[in-house]
This record gives sequence, C-alpha cells and structure tokens, in this order.
Amino acid sequence: MDLRGLFKRPANELEKGGRTPAEATAADTFEVKRECPDCGRKIAEIDLPEMYYVCTCGHHFRMNARQRIDHICDEGSFTEMFSELETKDIINFPGYEKKLREARLSSGEEEAVICGTATVLGHKCAMFVMESLFMMGSMGTVVGERVTRLFEYATENGLPVVGFTVSGGARMQEGILSLMQMAKTSGAVKLHSDAGNFYLTVLTDPTTGGVTASFAMLGDVIMAEPGATVGFAGARVIEQTIRKKLPQGFQTAEFLLEHGFIDLITPRSEQKRVISTLLSMHEKKNGGDKA
Repeated sequence: MDLRGLFKRPANELEKGGRTPAEATAADTFEVKRECPDCGRKIAEIDLPEMYYVCTCGHHFRMNARQRIDHICDEGSFTEMFSELETKDIINFPGYEKKLREARLSSGEEEAVICGTATVLGHKCAMFVMESLFMMGSMGTVVGERVTRLFEYATENGLPVVGFTVSGGARMQEGILSLMQMAKTSGAVKLHSDAGNFYLTVLTDPTTGGVTASFAMLGDVIMAEPGATVGFAGARVIEQTIRKKLPQGFQTAEFLLEHGFIDLITPRSEQKRVISTLLSMHEKKNGGDKA
C-alpha cells in the first residue's frame, strides 16, 4: 500500500486555495440550551439572565449566589464580609478535604454562604445568600459563623437582614459541630429581633434540613419562590416513618403558604421591588440609614 501523502498537512483556510469546512459554520452558531423540567422548552443559556432564570411557563431555574446578588442589590452596592473565614477538616472526616476542593472549584466560592451589606433600591440592609453549588449549600461551622457574625453586625448597626436560603441541611462531614450552628444562628437572630430589627427570609429551591429548622424559618416575614421545595426531612423518609402517603405537592412553597407556614410567594421578577417595599416599611428612624 502506498502511504505517501496520507499524513500530509491539509491546506489552511487562510492559505491560497484553502477552504472553510462546512462543519465550522455549524459550530459557530451552536448554542448551549437548558431544558425546562416543567414544560420541556429549550432555552438558550445566554438568554436566561435577561429572563431572571425563569421560563415562560413560570418555572424558576436555580441561580448561584453571585447571580442573586447582582439581581437584587443596587449596582456596586454589595460589600462582602467575613470572606476570610475558611473551613477546615476539624474532625478528620474521610475524604472531606477532597470534597472541599471540588466544591471550591465547581462553585468558584470559598464557602456555601456569602455575607455582606448592600442597598436594595436605596434601602440599606445586611444580606446573606447561600450557594447551592458548594456542597448543596450545606451548613458547616463556617456557614454558621458567617451568618451569626452578620446578624451581630446588623444588631450593632441597626440594620435589617435579608437572607436567601438554599440548602440540603447540616454538613455531616463536621458532625455535631454542624448541628450546633442551628442553635448559634437562632440565638443571633433572636438578639437581632430583640433589638427591634427586621429580618426577611427568601426561601429558594431547595431549603431543607437544619437550615429550615433554624434561621430559614425565623424571619419576621418569610417569602418563597414559586415551586420551591421547603422542608426538614425528605418526603420519602417521612412516608416511611409515619407509614402514610403524603398529600400531593407536600413541601412545596404553595403547600406551605396554604397551610400558613410562609407569608407570601414572590416570582423572581418582582422580588427586588417587594424586598425594597418591606425594607422601607420597617426602616428604623434612628438607625439603618439609607445609603
């Protein structure tokens, strides 16, 4: 067999006589799309930010923490706090260090919550936003410490707190120390409330486990996104425990609103306006000055 010329370099498209392969044109027009789990519509990823990550059918896609901050806060107003607090493998849990490295790479964050101060249509507040891409927003010691310090800062400065929750619960890799964050954060919320300050929680999909059983459900006003899953234990665990079939839509935001566990459901496009209105209604005359 004559193999001469088999591995000869083909003519480059910029060289004389070169040509552009037909498949290159198709690659140039390729769009990454996301399929809506409710209606099946495929939406170009590039279009989602302008749609607030909400399908035309009303399904709310998950957002990361930085996207929420950009969506809710006035441009350039968010100042991050407590980012120096870093998680350690405090009980030498097998494989935890690797999971932390993977979580940091996948999320681009150092932990599962971002805290700081910001303004929302001119109204100043302290704010925390949980990050689902970091170990599903699980609550470890640093998450609890950041949230606690934020409430302490807000108490000292007479600021309201706005919190966006998303979590799979307490972080098992930190054992009982993660569960202790439930009491610690709840105590900080109580002191903030006793000082006459306002606390608004926004429950997003999913908010479960120890976060639900502590600071997520302690807001003066509890708001949720449409369709968000909110609960403590998983539905299958509850069914196996009580040996009964749960109602349709159990643990959805709509079910909780109907049964009085939350105060309102607000679509993402309206959240900034509603949050601003609630902050203005609870603004303190001698503290928490508007920025």
